[in-house]
Amino acid sequence: MTSPTIYDVARAAGVATSTVSRAFSNPQRVSAPTRELVVRVAEELGYSPNPHARALTSRRTQTIAMVVSDITNPHFFEIIRGAELRAKASAHTLVLVNAEESPRIEREQINRLSRSVDGFLLAASRLPEEDLVELAGTHAVVMVNRQVTGIPSVVLDQREGCRQLVTHLVSLGHTSLAYLTGPRESWMAGSRWAAIRDAAAEAGATAVRMGPFTPRVAHGAAAADAALTTGATALIAHNDLLAIGVLQRLAARSVRVPEDISVTGFDDIFAAELCTPSLTTLGGTHVNVGRAAVELLLEAVDAPRRAATAVQQLVLPSQLVLRDSTGLAPGRTGPA
Repeated sequence: MTSPTIYDVARAAGVATSTVSRAFSNPQRVSAPTRELVVRVAEELGYSPNPHARALTSRRTQTIAMVVSDITNPHFFEIIRGAELRAKASAHTLVLVNAEESPRIEREQINRLSRSVDGFLLAASRLPEEDLVELAGTHAVVMVNRQVTGIPSVVLDQREGCRQLVTHLVSLGHTSLAYLTGPRESWMAGSRWAAIRDAAAEAGATAVRMGPFTPRVAHGAAAADAALTTGATALIAHNDLLAIGVLQRLAARSVRVPEDISVTGFDDIFAAELCTPSLTTLGGTHVNVGRAAVELLLEAVDAPRRAATAVQQLVLPSQLVLRDSTGLAPGRTGPA
């Protein structure tokens, strides 16, 4: 039995073959009713577009790569889900790549995929800025959880979020804060530290930075031990995984949380609500970050030579989630 062709679909749907082609390869250029008609007819006939043939004619693969700094970090789960949903809605395939917190592996994976995808989503990239600018000169690129001048990006509002976090701690009487920073190559770690430092100064508190630490539970013990040498009464960990490791180490050393010391994190992963005590953290709607990143990437693929002034760097709202790991500073018996 002969497989149905694009001409069969066009004839059955009563549209031109070019319309069928666009409905699959460039759906935003076809009205929603027409695209729905073409897709329905194609399904009824059992027609499936050939991605390799389509790539030869359009130079598009309908595939985008999402490179994640550490795929085991639950923070990325909702970002990935949002990106995948948006990619699927535009008939694109999302390929997931784990960079393993290694700039070398990240660079190797990008080079390997550079000819087989339409563009890259780089989530918390550890690559040097000059490498990212060079990549963006030849490929459609969108940054997630990082900003680079001239490259589209999506981040949660760290400056306002950190200000709210510091204000919360100061309201509890904490005047000495310690930030347990993430990897040296992490743009987010530097961004958070700058925001925490400035917010603490404005509130009349002091803040010190300790680290860098690998942002995983297993490294929380070293972070906690370092933090205890500072005399700080409130600890702000680079992410929730590190914060959970800190909580475990403090419990092992009989340091009470939040009676003796308060602990906070970032990302609001699902485990933040389940650990003991539950973790105060700065989060946000991460699924929207993934969706918005794919939106920007599809725009970049369609307009690769857009003016630099049109580059969008989206900043989405963050959200402070208060739980049991923060409390009054030692010696405080009421509102600060």
